[in-house]
Amino acid sequence: MRATTREAIETAAVRVFARRGFADSNMRQIAAEAGFSAGSIYRHYASKEELFESLLGQASDGLRATATHLSGDGDPLEQIRGFTEVFLADLANGEGAAEFFMVVHHGFATDTPVGTAGRLAVAQRELWDAVAALVRRGQRSGQFAAGDPARVTANYFALLTGLTMMSFALGDALPEPDIDLVLRTLRGGAER
Repeated sequence: MRATTREAIETAAVRVFARRGFADSNMRQIAAEAGFSAGSIYRHYASKEELFESLLGQASDGLRATATHLSGDGDPLEQIRGFTEVFLADLANGEGAAEFFMVVHHGFATDTPVGTAGRLAVAQRELWDAVAALVRRGQRSGQFAAGDPARVTANYFALLTGLTMMSFALGDALPEPDIDLVLRTLRGGAER
């Protein structure tokens, strides 16, 4: 029951932080969103800062786990396709992936609480490096477009970020992205 309550608090916090940002959010708003009293939230989190840090810790852990998974052996195209499918499915299911991304983005953009951006950057860099290594391997095998792997990787992440921002802004009005169109960013004119 305690884990279920924490999950409900975290889900509500993601919604509130995504809409209002860290500075303009408070524990009363999060409690109202979760359907709890403010006092019950304080039994799980001592402060708004602690709750935000917990969410960002989950984000860092997720980025690192994904980087580790993508660093394994395997077909580069299939690894990227699998990651992209999961990413797009998370956006499409409407269970808060876009909102969670906005919270993480807020942590990067504002460095609030102080030090947040640096901690997230380390985990984000691990994911970036893993994808760039896949791009290089895929280029050598003819699966991905030629060009600077860092630029190809940047274009891929820019597309995912843009889709996430659009999902947050448009919700159900955003047409479900086509994975093959997304992968064209990486594949370009590469052999099929």
